[in-house]
Amino acid sequence: MAILSFWNFIKGLGSNKGYMLSAAVLFIAGIAIGAVRAEDLQQLLLSQLEGLQSVSKSLEQSDHVELSFFTFIFLNNAIKSIAVILLGAFFGLAPIGFLLLNGMVLGFVVEVAHRQGENITELIFLGLLPHGIVELPAIVIACGYGLKFGGLVIGSLFSLGAGKRDRLAARWEQGMKEMLNAAIWIVILLFIAAIIESTFTYHLLR
Repeated sequence: MAILSFWNFIKGLGSNKGYMLSAAVLFIAGIAIGAVRAEDLQQLLLSQLEGLQSVSKSLEQSDHVELSFFTFIFLNNAIKSIAVILLGAFFGLAPIGFLLLNGMVLGFVVEVAHRQGENITELIFLGLLPHGIVELPAIVIACGYGLKFGGLVIGSLFSLGAGKRDRLAARWEQGMKEMLNAAIWIVILLFIAAIIESTFTYHLLR
């Protein structure tokens, strides 16, 4: 498998569509929970948002605002996405939690904005869609590979006998190549999303 092959990246998504679909469903479920249970989750999710708000205010004070936002957004998303793939080795728990929490934050923000009478269409199409159309799929894909990593670990625990071990070794080799190639393309996609968010989205929201 050639590293930096976009075609192999796409093929990997197809061969791991079960994990990708599971990741997407978990993220959508998180959005629904955040919107429906906004009041119950207020304290938990506000702490997440307040942390981002304080970072945003400090970045606004920098000499090069757009560059500061780009650097923070890109590094934050890229590091978390790679981490969630690697931490998926712990039975897939990290990507599950990451998808649900981030989905709940997004659902909570949209629901609160709706209750406050803000223009939801404007929020989605100006504040989320320009960069989110690249960023959100990249994050879901990263979590999908985190789930795959967890699946490989769980499969290893139940593989006994020489024949099964040989098949498992082949799965691990293929899986690690797919995850490495995917990680590179995920970072590239997040780089593009960070450019859009720190420039286009930033000025639209202002």
